[in-house]
Amino acid sequence: MRAMILGLVLGAALTTSAAAQGGQSASGALASVNGKAIPSAEVEKSIAADLAKLEAQIYELKKTTLDALIDEQLLAQEASKRGITTTALLEAEVSSKSSTVTDEEVAVYYGANQAKLQKDLNAWREQIRKFLNMQKAVERRTAFLQQLRTQNKVEVFLKAPPIFRAEIVTAGAYAKGPANAPIQLVEFSDFHCPFCKRVEPTIAEVLKKYDGKIRFVYKDFPLDSLHPQARAAAEAARCAGEQGKYWEFHSKVYAGAPDASAATMQAYAKDLGLDAAAFETCRSNRKYQAQVQTDAAEGTKLGVSGTPAFFINGRFLSGAQPLDAFSKIIDEELKTRAPVGSR
Repeated sequence: MRAMILGLVLGAALTTSAAAQGGQSASGALASVNGKAIPSAEVEKSIAADLAKLEAQIYELKKTTLDALIDEQLLAQEASKRGITTTALLEAEVSSKSSTVTDEEVAVYYGANQAKLQKDLNAWREQIRKFLNMQKAVERRTAFLQQLRTQNKVEVFLKAPPIFRAEIVTAGAYAKGPANAPIQLVEFSDFHCPFCKRVEPTIAEVLKKYDGKIRFVYKDFPLDSLHPQARAAAEAARCAGEQGKYWEFHSKVYAGAPDASAATMQAYAKDLGLDAAAFETCRSNRKYQAQVQTDAAEGTKLGVSGTPAFFINGRFLSGAQPLDAFSKIIDEELKTRAPVGSR
């Protein structure tokens, strides 16, 4: 990963250099076709999401490296003040002050992870003890370094890249919450994705926590190669939506097995009291095929490659994240009341 990102940085530098040496025309065009210009701004707009991801990766690489160098400086300077080596300093402040793992702690860790370990405690005891001792040493080292940062003047001049906000088309999509809410949470999802199913309770928690302040928008992004029936489920859900039962059908599909057969879809429709004939005509004629494909194409354009994928006021959040990950961004947005980045 490090080599890849460094390569990207070098590539970006070379691209910038090429532009400075005539990589674009005086008008800012990168190419022309029979005299019709393709401006640099048009290219950058079409890859804005990908560029933002790369900039974020480059920033994180720089930040991680910078933090490590700051820690090295702090340890070296503290060791010099005490007239000892850095190794001796770490021995005195980390190794000697890290508490020893007890048998009870080993047993508690084993109990919490027994299903994954699949062997009895005696087979894992020493490995668990070693892991927990190492974990305690890391925690103590982190605490000591934080103490040194507090005691010394540390100035960081590295700036994070500007926050990228995707523009998302939400007109016509199924949504919950006030239309003028300060927070807009958009999910690109696949009805048969296990991670999408797993995050459903978390989304419910988010909507409850920020009730009245958030609008949730659901967009279809079926991963056909992995879940060949997901697209049919997405189209069927929209047919249920014709009869005012989109969200109820949505919940049934996620609660059930990854099956979008006619029999299963019809069973869900019957359970919800839908007009069975109207539902089946809509489903079998694939009335909403184009709408589902439009969602999927938009997701691809935004850089979505897996599900679930979220945009909070246009800010990208990938995967089945815990509540805290959503809250961190939402709380930041509520402080600034940033535009939702949709149209």
